[in-house]
Amino acid sequence: MKTIKNNRIFAILADKWVKFSIAAVLYILLCVVWTGNPWMLLGLPIIYDIYISKLFYRYVWCHNDRLRSRSKLYNSIYEWVSAIVFAVVAATLIHLFVFQLYVIPTSSMEKSLLIGDYLYVSKVAYGPQVPNTPLSFPFVHHTMPGSETKKSFSERIKWGYHRLKGFGQVQRNDAVVFNFPAGDTVLLENQAVTYYDVLRDFQSRYGKTEGRRKLNETYTVISRPVDKRENYIKRCIGIPGDTVTIIDSEVFINGQPQIDLPEKQQLYFVQTSSPLSQYAIERTGSTEWNKVNEVFYTMTLTREGAEKVKSMANVMSIAPYIARNAAEVDVFPHDERYPWTQDNFGPLWIPAKGVTIELTTGNLPLYERIITAYEGHSLKTEGEDIYIDGEKADSYTFAMDYYWMMGDNRHNSADSRFWGFVPEDHIVGKASRIWFSRDRQNGGIRWNRIFRKVK
Repeated sequence: MKTIKNNRIFAILADKWVKFSIAAVLYILLCVVWTGNPWMLLGLPIIYDIYISKLFYRYVWCHNDRLRSRSKLYNSIYEWVSAIVFAVVAATLIHLFVFQLYVIPTSSMEKSLLIGDYLYVSKVAYGPQVPNTPLSFPFVHHTMPGSETKKSFSERIKWGYHRLKGFGQVQRNDAVVFNFPAGDTVLLENQAVTYYDVLRDFQSRYGKTEGRRKLNETYTVISRPVDKRENYIKRCIGIPGDTVTIIDSEVFINGQPQIDLPEKQQLYFVQTSSPLSQYAIERTGSTEWNKVNEVFYTMTLTREGAEKVKSMANVMSIAPYIARNAAEVDVFPHDERYPWTQDNFGPLWIPAKGVTIELTTGNLPLYERIITAYEGHSLKTEGEDIYIDGEKADSYTFAMDYYWMMGDNRHNSADSRFWGFVPEDHIVGKASRIWFSRDRQNGGIRWNRIFRKVK
């Protein structure tokens, strides 16, 4: 009896109309509802032809099947090509819409994430983003392999920002991968530096107009679309609507101390009565340290590591480094009216989509880049008057949500303190798990980190 029932089920599922219905429903859910694009309904006639009318097979594809049956060589080539094409298409779709793999290149997130950690980055956590530049060489970010200058993408087709539905939204203290906001403009011959830092340096030496001219003479300046900017990973400190304040390197969100991060590091000054041994330093867990002289050291330590140093018999004093001189480092918003440092910063409100603020020449430096670079408006000032798209404005309504990102290695991290907000259209995904880890100094595998969840 059970066999007869199973046969009936298989017979129903084998019916062409049932197959078409299942395929059509799945297609509508994934390609129309999930993407929110009604134009994708134009794909339904193709599905109908595959399962019902089969016109394409009768008049075109049947010739391919005849060739395969007549020639073993053609059949073998066809099988290899179709397998490769399927693998590339499937892997590309997974990379674009499900997850991507990312390797930690710098120490900005230590000790939470180490150089050589290979991460699984979930794109469905916040919703995958439709690519801005769909015409791109597979599995290559922005530059062709073997070249330092040749683009791996074409901008002949450019799509606007659209994010598909995800499982959630960016939360405070998430480890987030995003496109580098200040990477919209690049110096082709020196891509390791940030264009805007170099521009400010040139302008401080030669003046605003002459500095820009000299920079353009010295370097080839190019622009990159959002999805082709460098990938960064930092911890989300503030979400839209939050107010961020940093006091003596301690972060406060809406007036409350940030949640304690045991793996957070910062720079310390250490004075001793006698030299520290290599073994003693390694016991502290410090991976970045410098011996200034026989009895004075700088060390990057977690709070636990700092306590270990403090307990050493020959340690006379240990004190955290606090940046107090605004002129030492170029900090956002790069305006003398805001003499902030990386360790004493804010308060700064993080813009939220749909919120309107009063706009003045006083707070304009904080939000000018949002208005122009991220949300695409023209802006100019005449005295105390502000003009947006040619019209006088005394307020502004934000079109996107913004985030504040910082590295856990507080004194060795290029983050929002230096280049500002991260727009929602730059968010790539959530760092979820370490799938492999290799110590690049000794080449060994860190077995204790493999499959560890990113916290």
